[in-house]
Formats: sequence, structure tokens, C-alpha cells
Amino acid sequence: MDESTAKLRIEELRSLLQKASYAYYVLDAPDMADAVYDQLYRELLDLEAQYPQFVSADSPTQRVGERPATRFASIKHNIPLYSLENAFNRAELANWQGRWQRVAPQAEDFEYVCELKIDGNALALTYENGLLVRGATRGDGTTGEDVTQNIRTIRSIPLRLNLENPPPIVEVRGEAFLSLEVFEQINRDRQQSGETLFANPRNAAAGTLRQLDAKIVAKRRLDFFAYTLQIPEQVPGNQNFISQWQSLEQLQAMGFRVNPNRKLCASLEEVGKYYDRWSTERLKLPYMTDGVVVKLNDFALQEQLGFTQKAPRWAIALKYPAEEAPTVVENISVNVGRTGAVTPLAEMRPVQLAGTTVSRATLHNADRIAELDIRIHDTVIIRKAGEIIPEVVRVLSELRPPNTVPYRMPTDCPECSQPLSRPEGESVTRCINISCPAILRGALSHWASRDAMDINGLGEKWVQQFVDRGLLHTVADLYNLTEDQLLTVERMGKKSAQNLVEAIAQSRIQPWSRVLYGLGIRHVGSVNAQTLTDSFPTVEALGNAETSAIATVFGIGQEIAQSVHDWFRVPANQSLIERLRSAGVQLAGEARLVKAVNGAIAGKTFVVTGTLPTLTRDEAKALIQEAGGKITNSISAKTNYLVVGEDAGSKLAKAEALGISQLSEAELLQLLAPAPDAAAPN
Repeated sequence: MDESTAKLRIEELRSLLQKASYAYYVLDAPDMADAVYDQLYRELLDLEAQYPQFVSADSPTQRVGERPATRFASIKHNIPLYSLENAFNRAELANWQGRWQRVAPQAEDFEYVCELKIDGNALALTYENGLLVRGATRGDGTTGEDVTQNIRTIRSIPLRLNLENPPPIVEVRGEAFLSLEVFEQINRDRQQSGETLFANPRNAAAGTLRQLDAKIVAKRRLDFFAYTLQIPEQVPGNQNFISQWQSLEQLQAMGFRVNPNRKLCASLEEVGKYYDRWSTERLKLPYMTDGVVVKLNDFALQEQLGFTQKAPRWAIALKYPAEEAPTVVENISVNVGRTGAVTPLAEMRPVQLAGTTVSRATLHNADRIAELDIRIHDTVIIRKAGEIIPEVVRVLSELRPPNTVPYRMPTDCPECSQPLSRPEGESVTRCINISCPAILRGALSHWASRDAMDINGLGEKWVQQFVDRGLLHTVADLYNLTEDQLLTVERMGKKSAQNLVEAIAQSRIQPWSRVLYGLGIRHVGSVNAQTLTDSFPTVEALGNAETSAIATVFGIGQEIAQSVHDWFRVPANQSLIERLRSAGVQLAGEARLVKAVNGAIAGKTFVVTGTLPTLTRDEAKALIQEAGGKITNSISAKTNYLVVGEDAGSKLAKAEALGISQLSEAELLQLLAPAPDAAAPN
């Protein structure tokens, strides 16, 4: 085959494969057998290998990059991604209509477009001359992360728009998500490898989008629904769409998957019927949805209404209440955590709830059990708190079978058989035997966690086996493990053993603040650990400090100070510190230097909440502390600033009620900039 013939065949193959993908992923009407697709794909792959000069960015073979990214760059959105106001019932929906009608009282014969609110992660896509050039996460709505390499792996996102003469610039907004089937498979795989399970499909999708290796992203099979099309008015070829409904149809024609369950409604009554219908029908969908997005259809009316500071006036999310389901309690067991806390759990007949199968729910503590009067064989109503953690809401005592007896918490630890303790004034029952296997397993998993020593590969499955085999009795024993010892463990291969020994060795260089956090002292989180090590740069300084001295550190307080002081007075803990020292673990650091920011940061109190676009919360907190700011974990009247990311939750509501200033990540970074005239944004 000569060069010109090869070029024509490559173009033909790309066209055939792109049409097949459109039929499969967008129209849900496959027109090509999988075996035929695979054969054509391999032919294209071979031809591009022979003629690399004809490889192009929109080729189906170029969806997955070869080199993992080193980091995600921060990117400013050309068009902000606003959040939506929420309504939780029809009355609140009617109030919303009343508000926008007061802004545009002359509006008549208006229509609403209803779309299912997909529980995923918002993405912003940019196409230039029809070619996908950039994809970014929502971030704080103004600034997100450039995850183009990962977005290219999503097969329901076209690499090239299906247009004869595409405009120079096209902006598309939509939602990346995981199907329930894929989510469950991901968690099954993670469980087998001893990794922490994702709480829900949304968290799994967010974690997938932030993977540095696009090959991992491709394996997780993210999906995408497009819901907004924006073509700048000044761009030649702009067809001046006049409605949301029209733009959705155009998005599908351009090659995007658009949710087929959308509906054009002539009144708020029709919107209510749509909402009611999908309150139950949504449970049959292969993906999670938590509400209905209602938008005014007319773009001219949307433009007239405009935006508030945070949300469009012409759209609202009508949310469904937290899903509840009845089931039967088959047993009540207890779980012993790393701090010795004994948590009762209801083991129930499996039931589908918020997209996942639930068979266990927390009962919190003995007081909650008494309040519920829950018994084995009771019928109960369960729900997911925040759609993540299953909990028992109430007992249907009228369905209680005869001869049941009230449940009583055990008096001895189910793991080590030692007496349990419940100090006066506390609701938590605890095992206080530091040699308890459950406490040891929890301590090891915490020590290896990402925010502590970050020992890659030391999952819960391996921890369980190492403890059961007697290889580990404290976290210090990790540093004595050898490859030969690890190879005696079932399913531990030579390469895995080598990698784990290397990861443990690398953890020795983690800073003193991470070591302190990893020790698992009660009430000492990662932020408090950093705060303490700033003031006590060596383990000796902290270990010898009196409670009163520790309590003087801003943000620590009496309870944390007492916990730290008491921990260092336990002989077994003193022995652990000496063994860690002998193993070469870092037990000292340098006092953090404080940068002068002319009062904009120094001495001010910050709380960080939500998911930031480019920084982790710990990174943001560290930057604030380096600049002389103070970090706390709860909102109070003394808080100066709340740094707000996506999904901020209750802290945002409390800050708004108290009138506390809010900062986006971009505003925080601007505030941190060492300019002599730096000032806090209003």
C-alpha cells in the first residue's frame, strides 16, 4: 500500500469507527458488531504505526495517552460554571417561580425544560474548529483543573464534533458519571486488592477524574451527559439557538450523549408530574440521580433574568428527599475501631438503597440503641446519611415479632475478650487493651494512610493477614519486615513483596507532622498534628510538655492537649517512639517560618471546606499556616474566613448565617500573594 492509499484508508477507518461510536454511545443503537469494530480498530492502529505522519488527535486510537501526568494545571473557565439553587418540595419550587416572575413580570407563555440531575461531576469542554482541545473540572465555578488527558478516554465525549463546518469555538458543559454496574465492579476490585472502597459513584467518578494516569481512567469507563451548549455570539456560524430544548437536540446531533429522559413542560404543574414520576422510576436507572433540574426554556428570558452572585435565576434543582427503605434486622454485632471505640452495627436483610446494596448500618452507640429500642428481628427503616453512610432511622415496633428482647452492649471486647469501658459522661464504649488485634489493625491502616505515612500497597487485606500471622504487633514492626517474611503470606507475590518493603522504607522520610498524625492519638487530626509540630518541632519537646503548655497553642484546646499529654505518659507508647527512632522514622522537624502578608493573613482564623479545584484541603491549610494564618475545623463567630470548594455542606450555611467572609481558591491564592498592598476580598 502506497502512502496516498494508506492516508485514504486511515481517513475511511476513522470515519467508520466514529460513526459506530456515535451509534453505540449516543444513540444507544449499535450498528456494528463488536468483532467488526475491533477488527477495523486494529487495522487503523497498524496503519497509523506504519504511517505516523497521518496520526491525528481526533483518531479513536488516541483516546488514551501513554505518559501519566505529573500534576493538574489550574485553568480559568471562559464561562463560569454556576451552582444551582436547591428546592426540596413543590412549595419551594413555586416560590422560585414567584421570585423570577417578579424580575420579569411581563413573561408569558413560558416553558420549562426538565432534565434528570445526574449525581456526578461537572465538566467544561472546549472545542476549537470542531476538535476537543481542553477539558476541565468545575472546581469553584471560576477556576478548575485541566484534566483533558482523562476526558479524552470517555467514549461518549466526541474528540471531533459531528459538524460539516464547525464554529471556531464551542463550549459544552455536562456531567461525568459512573454507571452503578461499573461502580460496583470498581469496589469489588478494590476490595480484593485491600484498598479502601469508594463511598458512592459520585466520589468514585471524582477520584477517577483526578487520576494522573489516563490508562487507569480508561479502565474505569466513565460516561458523560451533555446539558449546555454555548457558542460565542461573535463567532461566525453561530446558529443563535433560541432555547434550551433546541440546544440539547443540537448537542446530540454534534455527537454528544444527551439524557433521553428530558421533557419540555408547559407549566409548573407538568414539572411536578415529571418530578413525581421520576421519584420512583429513577431507581430503575443504571446510574444515580438525586433530583430534577428545571430550566426556563427561552434563552432570551434566561438572559433577562441573569444571575445572582452564585446561581442563575432561571434554573433550579428540585431535589429528592434522602431515600429510605424497610428491611429486617437479622443480627446486631459490634466493630472495634483503631481507638478502641466499639460501634454497634445492624446486620440486615440486603436492600437496594440510593443505588447500592446495603446490608449493614451503624447504630452509633449504646444511647442510640436505647433510644431506638432496636432488637434482633425488628423491621426498621434505613436511609443513607448524606447518601453515603447507612443508618437506622426508626423501628417499626408494630411489626415486632413476639419474644424479642432488648439488645445490650457486650461487657467484654469481642476481639480480645478484655473488659470494655465506658467513662462517665461519654457515649462511646471502648476497649482499652492496646494489644487488642482490632486496635492494632486499625492503627496499622491509619499509619499507612495517605495523610499519614502514605505506604502504598499496605491495604486492609494485607494488614489483616500480617496481624493474624503474628508478623506485626505495633507499627514499628513494619520496619523489620523482610521480603522472605512477606512471601509466606497467601497471595503475596515476589514483586508485590519488593514493592511493599520499598514503600515502607520510603515512609521513613515522611515529616514529623505526618508521623504525629499517624500515631493515631485521640482528637489529633492532620491539621492539629501540623499545628502541634509547628510549636513542638521534636518528639521530645511535645512528649515532655505539660497539658497547660500544649493547650496554649492556638486551635488545640484543653481536650486535645490532655489527650496528647496522656498518650505520651503510657510506657508502651514511649517504647513505640524509641523503636520508631531506631527504625529511622523522622521524629523532628523545623519550626515553620511565617511569611509576612501585611495583616491580610497573619493572625486571621480560617476554615476550609469542600473540594477545591487544584489544592487538597491539607495543602490549602498548609499555605495559610505558612503565611501566619490560623486553622480551625469548625465555624464560630471568631472565624475570619471560610475557604469554600465544591460541595461545601453545613459549614457554608453556618458561615452565611454568621456573616463570615467566603473565599474561593483563586481568592485565597490572591490573598496569599506577597504583594505589599494585599487586601482581603469583600
